[in-house]
Amino acid sequence: MTSGSTESAPENTPSDLVVVANRLPVDLETLEDGGTRWKRSPGGLVTALEPTLRAREGAWVGWPGVPDVDVDPFSEDGLSLHPVRLSAEEVTDYYEGFSNGTLWPLYHDVVATPAFHRHWWRAYVRVNERFAEATAAVAAQGGTVWVQDYQLQLVPGKLRELRPDLKIGFFLHIPFPPVELFRQLPWRTRIMEGLLGADLVGFHTDGGVRNFHWLATELAGATPDRDPEIVHVGDRPVRLGAFPISIDSSTLDTLARTDTVVKRAAEIRTELGNPCRIILGVDRLDYTKGIDVRLRAYHELLEEERISVDDAVVIQLATPSRERVDHYRQMRDDIELSVGRINGEYARVGHPAVHYLHQSLPREELAAFYLAADVMLVTPLRDGMNLVAKEYVACRPDERGVLVLSEFAGAANELTSALLVNPHDTDGVKEALYAALTMNDEEAGKRMRTLRRQVLDHDVDRWARSFLEALGVDVPDEQGQA
Repeated sequence: MTSGSTESAPENTPSDLVVVANRLPVDLETLEDGGTRWKRSPGGLVTALEPTLRAREGAWVGWPGVPDVDVDPFSEDGLSLHPVRLSAEEVTDYYEGFSNGTLWPLYHDVVATPAFHRHWWRAYVRVNERFAEATAAVAAQGGTVWVQDYQLQLVPGKLRELRPDLKIGFFLHIPFPPVELFRQLPWRTRIMEGLLGADLVGFHTDGGVRNFHWLATELAGATPDRDPEIVHVGDRPVRLGAFPISIDSSTLDTLARTDTVVKRAAEIRTELGNPCRIILGVDRLDYTKGIDVRLRAYHELLEEERISVDDAVVIQLATPSRERVDHYRQMRDDIELSVGRINGEYARVGHPAVHYLHQSLPREELAAFYLAADVMLVTPLRDGMNLVAKEYVACRPDERGVLVLSEFAGAANELTSALLVNPHDTDGVKEALYAALTMNDEEAGKRMRTLRRQVLDHDVDRWARSFLEALGVDVPDEQGQA
């Protein structure tokens, strides 16, 4: 999918398979001369779904990422893309408001306090209805629709009303919360009814399935089945399932073996003064990621003189996130203050203790950082999966490096050979970090080999195939044959 092959697409061309997501798989990019072009998004979801979409004349419905802009349907390298218009006010109320100010903190165990504003909810309903209507106009008779994530939880129900002929799947990419937390939501029954419009509702973990099953029967009047992964809405069965998402692991494995990445990883170590150990954190700047937890653990190890800056330095890559929201600006300030405090106490001229980068990096550069790091710290307070943990493992063909992973990340269910920690327990994180820094090569290699078998065998293609097959879709093989 390149920026040079965009062409208009007939608006009335029906598609056998439609993916519906908050964003299109391409971003509208402004050029230096004032013009615009479409640039492919780097997400693994696009890579995973492309063969199936192409084989079934697939379409993608989503927002183009720019408010108050009308964009006609267009084709990008053979994929039919259908933009949904959002006003600036809707971006504020539906996306920044209800999606990320209400649902995001609620679904992440109320790490921050969710806000329940009625005008946000009304915008969420309005935008979800618009997405459903756009999808109904695109899908072929008897076709399949796969709706993605928490921004669009009302779409399955509305789409069921508009197009009862469709086969509808929904996948939640973030955690589904415990029953007690979900019940705080004033519009809880409406959300459940929206999700139950699907034929298949997918989650990362079995815990999400159990929580949803209870709420479906208690809040939305669904009837339980002998099979715990099925409920009935009237005479229509709704299947529930756990489908742990993954990454394009073989591509990352190949990338990490290239001369360019291997050379750059060595350069990174040299630029850092060749410390004994490099500790790496890679996160979107978000209050759920526990960046402060790992900085505190590292700081205390230095204070206790169990390690020195010669022994171990930290690199924290924090990708910018929701920069317009006050809470995120404050969090960035707090993290930068912590970094400054650690460096003020322990750095030497030319040798910081913590190297903090608030920026996005190209994939090749990121792979080099993974390959250079001796310890990967992944300490979210709550996470649906956390693909960074899997990316680190995929980028270690040398079978070295130690992963320290929060037990509250969905990835912990699969990556059991990591050092699992409770991110709320600073002493526990500190001891796990020290264990990782002092682990012998034999044990580290044994753990990493086990992790790599899991990550390389269970890639994003396998995730997509398993979901679509559970939905009853004929999935093409690598040659595109169904």
